[in-house]
Amino acid sequence: MRRLREQKSQALIEFALVSPVLLLLLFGVIDIGRAIFYYDTLNHAAREGARVAARASNQLPTNTDVLNAVTAQMVGIPVTQPCPQGPVSASTPPQNAAWLYVTEPAPPGSVEANPPPNAPGGEYASASAGGCSAVNPAVGNDQLQVTLKFNLVLITPIVAQVTADHVVIIAAAVYRTEY
Repeated sequence: MRRLREQKSQALIEFALVSPVLLLLLFGVIDIGRAIFYYDTLNHAAREGARVAARASNQLPTNTDVLNAVTAQMVGIPVTQPCPQGPVSASTPPQNAAWLYVTEPAPPGSVEANPPPNAPGGEYASASAGGCSAVNPAVGNDQLQVTLKFNLVLITPIVAQVTADHVVIIAAAVYRTEY
């Protein structure tokens, strides 16, 4: 009887030593799955936004139309446009939120006073304001790039600390305008 109690105690101690590692692995797998899910969702939303920005119709699309199309794909994730025509900021979006940019392909990291055509055709041309690039509507099959920048916060405590509480996922799609 005494030996049976010692074995139960030994098993309990071994489980107490191994369980943190098992839980870390379990939550790590869940975080990897979440990251893959959001990566795929961001790519799909960027393609859908680029398709809307480049479509030909009687009423030309605007940045609002692109934002609505992307938001419809990113259910439950707030999507905003800090500077719709760029520059694509090096800063990090808020936790579990995304920023949307509609720019020329390979957008520069600084403000452009006179950028190439880089907005959906329904946008009104305007000068840069508040540190954002100027708006030049695309015409004649210009290329537009839709970029989504998402800040994923991991749920595994140790991994979240290592990654400074965020993992930035960026997805981009380039389409030619149809107008």
